[in-house]
Parts: sequence; structure tokens; C-alpha cells
Amino acid sequence: MTFTARTVRIETGAGPADVEIFRSKGGKPAFLLVLTHGSGGGNDAKDILAVRDSALELGGAVALALQPYRVAGRRAPGKAEAQDDAWLEIIAALRRKFRGLPLVQGGRSNGARVACRTAREVRARGVIALSFPLHPPGKPEKSRREELLAAGDIPVVVVNGARDPFGIPDAADAAEVRVIPGQAHSYRAGFEEIAATVTPWLARWIAP
Repeated sequence: MTFTARTVRIETGAGPADVEIFRSKGGKPAFLLVLTHGSGGGNDAKDILAVRDSALELGGAVALALQPYRVAGRRAPGKAEAQDDAWLEIIAALRRKFRGLPLVQGGRSNGARVACRTAREVRARGVIALSFPLHPPGKPEKSRREELLAAGDIPVVVVNGARDPFGIPDAADAAEVRVIPGQAHSYRAGFEEIAATVTPWLARWIAP
């Protein structure tokens, strides 16, 4: 697969975000997919890259957003409201660069939470939630189900490991829930299954 890559800096009220933009060579992208990392991680996680590659194979443009708190060197994202506000600014800037394209957004872990919480406000066509952390480990009573449901009627595809200590969302709470056997919160395998899950789902945004 041949693609181009460049990094742009997007200023937000929470500080700068660094966004890697990938495009397959030739023609206008079919859609824009924006993905982001977990709370202490980066966009080099193999599950994020598997989704990126699937989107590029379909002719989409992909933006991997390193959020402001990570650019600043922090591991904790801070208050959800401030994180969401910065995300809205990131999406608005990317939309100006890719006018008219269907937007799909997503992320892993904390990034999946952000994508679900903001999906309706940015009018996303869909959400990809990798390792959605349903609750803190060992504390199922502190459910984050409402964040998953915040996407409303926007379809959410969830991919979680069968051994994820953060829990696995109920199949009734998403358009699709794919459970990767033997995997915990961070995946060591199962990347082909992840690609097989998101590829047909992303393909719906390709105009006939």
C-alpha cells in the first residue's frame, strides 16, 4: 500500500495538538477517519495502526491526533470537558482541510470515550471504539455505559479483548461488539480480526 503522510499542528484552547495525516495516493479521499490514543499512550498502538491501514486500503484519509495533554508530556488527560472541547477544535480544523467528506471518528480506551462523547456534536457518521473502558478495573459499579450511549443513533463499533479488566460493553449498547479471544486491554494479537471488523463497516462510506 502506498500512501503519503504529513504532520500538522492544530492550536486548541488546551494547547497544541499534533496530527499525522495519511492519504492513499491518487484521487479524492472517500471519507475522513480521525483516531486518537489512550490516556498514557500514543498513536503507534498496533490496533490503531490496523484500523488506519484498513481505512487507507479503502481510499479514506486518516488523521491520528496526538491530543494537547500528550503533546505537553502529560499522561493523564485531565477533565473530560476540557478534553472534549479540545477535540471539537481538532475536528473543526480537520473538517476545514477535508471539506465535504463523511467523518468517522474513534480511538482506543480513553480516546474511545472522547469519540463517543463528542460524536453527536461533530455530526460523525460513526464511531470506532477500541478497548472501550466500561469501568475501572474491579469496579463494575462505576460504569461508563452512558458515555458509550452518548453517541445516540450514531452507530458505534466496539472492539474489546475477552480478558479486558476494564470490562466489555453489552452487545445491545452498540451497533456491533467484537470480542478478541485471549486479549486484554492492550492487544498483542488479533489485528487481523480488528481489520476484518472495521473494513466492511468503513466501506459503507464509499460512494458507489
